[in-house]
Amino acid sequence: MALILFAFVVRVRDGLPLSASTDFQHNRELQEKKQQLKVISKSLNLLPERGTIKGHELHIYFLSSEGVAYLMVCACSLPVAVAFCFLEDLRWEFTASYDNSAVALATRPYPFLEFDSVIQKLKQHYNQSGGPSLGVTLAEVQEELRLSPPQVLTMEDVQLTNGAANGHIEQPAAAGQNQRLEPVSAPGILSLILNIMCAALNLIRGVHLIEYTFQDDYEGIWNVVAFLLAFVCCVFQCHLYLFHSSLKKLMSFTLLTLIILCNIFLFGLRNVWQLTFHISVACLSTLLCLNRKLLDRANDFGVEQIMLPFKSWHSFCVDSEIDAQPDQVRWSCSKTHIHCFISAPLFCSE
Repeated sequence: MALILFAFVVRVRDGLPLSASTDFQHNRELQEKKQQLKVISKSLNLLPERGTIKGHELHIYFLSSEGVAYLMVCACSLPVAVAFCFLEDLRWEFTASYDNSAVALATRPYPFLEFDSVIQKLKQHYNQSGGPSLGVTLAEVQEELRLSPPQVLTMEDVQLTNGAANGHIEQPAAAGQNQRLEPVSAPGILSLILNIMCAALNLIRGVHLIEYTFQDDYEGIWNVVAFLLAFVCCVFQCHLYLFHSSLKKLMSFTLLTLIILCNIFLFGLRNVWQLTFHISVACLSTLLCLNRKLLDRANDFGVEQIMLPFKSWHSFCVDSEIDAQPDQVRWSCSKTHIHCFISAPLFCSE
């Protein structure tokens, strides 16, 4: 088994893939490590210059220098000093081939795909000889590692760093305002219209009563409060129907209870039919609000799955940042989306 399995070159500031070695192995842990490389590449600007992430049979080593990071997946039996010798040699080869301006101006993934041939030669040399060609290089790296050992990280550390950098750490479920609900139904439109009507009636009656309250030494102040509170509850019922909330059930029953209590309190100012109308509208709004669910984004209809021809595979890999074999990926198109169906864990960018 080869000691060095995969090498990867990325830009530190944004994790843009610059080049990578060609891989035809289907090792499951290797595919998992490639996915981990994707996560690591997004956090390199917050990670140390040298680092190690250990696995069961495979380890990840990375080295950052002058805005470019060099990452590798290798067998756990490979000595740490040899691994960083490989990364140093890879760094020297890359900097000799491309200057900083070419790296800074790169906009598409894998702009230096031809560097793969250099990586393959370097991998072959290390896998056959077991180390660098010059012993002094290994001695120098060993001394550097002794003075400044690489930091041993876990994927949890990297994911936490990545989440903190992008503001994705434990967003509360109440931030569901951005989640899409099912389309508004005809009964829902009717309930909104009736709720707005009830809110308007409550507001008009409440404002009208304020004049008499000031004249009668505030004897009807609680009637004004009941009308205005019912008005506010009707408005919030409309809002709760239109926008998602994690506390939807609690808020719905609370608003319904307040509306019922307000209308019971106003029994002397409203007849039985008026009270029945207001309470019925509130019950209808509560029922529709509770039954309106979040839109399931996983359901996508009218999609035709097709296999990607091998000749188009190379271009697809370059454009989509996918490192996998043609028999592992299927893609399909619908009116609004392009879907990628993957039969094995792959290294894909978002």
